[in-house]
Amino acid sequence: MTQKIQGALTRYRIMAFVTGSFLLLLTVVTLVKYIGMAFGWENDQFLAIATLIGIVHGWIYMAYVVTCVEIYARMKWPFTRLITMALGGVVPTLSFFTERRVAREVAASLSK
Repeated sequence: MTQKIQGALTRYRIMAFVTGSFLLLLTVVTLVKYIGMAFGWENDQFLAIATLIGIVHGWIYMAYVVTCVEIYARMKWPFTRLITMALGGVVPTLSFFTERRVAREVAASLSK
């Protein structure tokens, strides 16, 4: 069982980092897009890239939620923990903080 939890934790940590990074990129691109539009700047190539980043983040987020559900189920945590972990993929920088907390709690649980 410990090996399965460690594997789930590794997958979760990787996806938390990737999802958080793409969310930060998406946030920056969105800010640039709307600030640029406010000043009359529009570039079709930039808008296409912004759209692509949003789509990629959406797919990555789905994989992230799957890893959240896996670690949540293996650790038998309350449902609110799953919600908090899932929010990490839509609130900028939250995934980095939840990843550290989850890693610490799993390590503490496994060391018992």
